[in-house]
Amino acid sequence: MKSSRFGFTLVEVLIVVVILGILAATVLPQFTAAGNDAKEASLIQNLQTLRGQIQTFKFQHEGKFPGQGSTTTQSFKDAMLLSSDSKGVTGPAGTKAFGPYLIGQFPPNPYNNGRGIKIVTSIATATPDATLLDGTDVVGWLYSPEEGRIKANSLDNAADGTPLQNL
Repeated sequence: MKSSRFGFTLVEVLIVVVILGILAATVLPQFTAAGNDAKEASLIQNLQTLRGQIQTFKFQHEGKFPGQGSTTTQSFKDAMLLSSDSKGVTGPAGTKAFGPYLIGQFPPNPYNNGRGIKIVTSIATATPDATLLDGTDVVGWLYSPEEGRIKANSLDNAADGTPLQNL
């Protein structure tokens, strides 16, 4: 007698499901690590861009950092986003000899998506705070106009364990 069989047994289906579960459990952590690596690389790139433009401003403005002498966030934003003369007087893009140093807006901090700035007196003593706001924007960056230094507003750690605030 010949028997024909159609479909799979319950045991065969369960074995396939278990195998797929094991594969998923081994692959998913790699995707998570890749996402964290991308965030870290983006943060480092954004910091390099900001620091480079701050130094360019200083070079073109007689050794003065953007926003130096002011405690307002808007002064720093204007210095970076608008054109300026050698004395630091700002105007609409294209109306002065220097700048803008950033086009449109500040890059986001990839860890909190914040584009806002918090002015601090010293970067070394500034403590990141996830609740800070710059108007309605989440604060992504901490900046000291007297030192010309900027760092991320983040309590996270890099892949090697270094606090992101120390990058």
